[in-house]
Amino acid sequence: MLETFLNAKPLYYDTIDYGRMPRIYDSIKEQFKLPKIIHIIGTNGKGTTGRFLATALHSLGFSVGHYTSPHILNFNERIWKNGRNIDTKTLDDAHQKLLTLLSPVDTEALSYFEYTTLLAMLIYEDVEYVVLEAGLGGEYDATAVFPKLLTLVTPIAKDHEAFLGNDIKSIATTKLNAIDKEAILAKQNFKEVYEIADALERDRGIQIYSMDSLLDDADREKVEEISRENHLVEYLEDNLKLAISALKYLHIAYDVKDFQKSRLYGRLTKFRENIILDVGHNTLAASAIQKSLQGSQYTLIYNSYKDKNYEEILHILKPIISEVEIIEVDDARVEKREVMQETIKSLHLNYAPFHKTLKQKNYLVFGSFSVVEAFLKAYNE
Repeated sequence: MLETFLNAKPLYYDTIDYGRMPRIYDSIKEQFKLPKIIHIIGTNGKGTTGRFLATALHSLGFSVGHYTSPHILNFNERIWKNGRNIDTKTLDDAHQKLLTLLSPVDTEALSYFEYTTLLAMLIYEDVEYVVLEAGLGGEYDATAVFPKLLTLVTPIAKDHEAFLGNDIKSIATTKLNAIDKEAILAKQNFKEVYEIADALERDRGIQIYSMDSLLDDADREKVEEISRENHLVEYLEDNLKLAISALKYLHIAYDVKDFQKSRLYGRLTKFRENIILDVGHNTLAASAIQKSLQGSQYTLIYNSYKDKNYEEILHILKPIISEVEIIEVDDARVEKREVMQETIKSLHLNYAPFHKTLKQKNYLVFGSFSVVEAFLKAYNE
């Protein structure tokens, strides 16, 4: 069973062997039949951009896969194919096939994400397009080993500094180095990203388009209509624009109806009338949410990993927070409760442990996929 196999692999590593995935894929790549790959890199918005694009392509009659990560409740969420999450039998069948292609040593060596990336590409052999979302990295990411038709670059900011670098220049360089030939760059918050992109164009001869350069007035009118119909906040609208710019690059005509039911769950999702869920976990996500929800007050259901800048995140969210409720997350990487409490206290915010929601309060559940998962499990118990 795939589930048992994956549970035996660690999800996270203190160090990463960047040569492992290229070496192992190179040894078996003749066994893969690859579709046209649209690679998505960046810090925030990869999932929603990918789902907007994949949904539209499917609506337009193409067979398409969308590989995204991590998942909230069920691994099947990571491998979307032609409008739905993959079924467990297909996963297990692909797992058995992959085991026959890999040596026992390589099977053991591959990380959780590396193995599931190869698994997804086996499942996607019969589709025309795959929207392939990178994990935390860029040039060293498991998804980067495949030849790409196009790369989409979502906003880049600080995150996963232990692996990507401590400044925007280092992070942007690592991510943008994943581009093969052509890319579309979304609106960026840091000038360094544009500077790195310009240098790559000059030094490597690749072509990087700005998102807005591919959109005309008719596209912008459609964006406004889709946004109204789907109640998209500004940052989700930007992700929609990046997806549409990819269609324009591909010379694929589209209509507003092609984006029906295209929102990815857990991105400012209204779970209940008084509960909003968002899987964001960094300062860029916090800024986007604060801007989207300004003028309202929420009880924040929150927790954070030790390596996240949670003090800055809470500071950014403070204008829309009335209080913080700390939810238990079963993960060794989560910050100690007493440290989190002291941080919240230093920001002059009230805090308490999370137990249950009340109908008379408005809630924002935010902090990571793990926080949203813990909340959903607690809520549904």
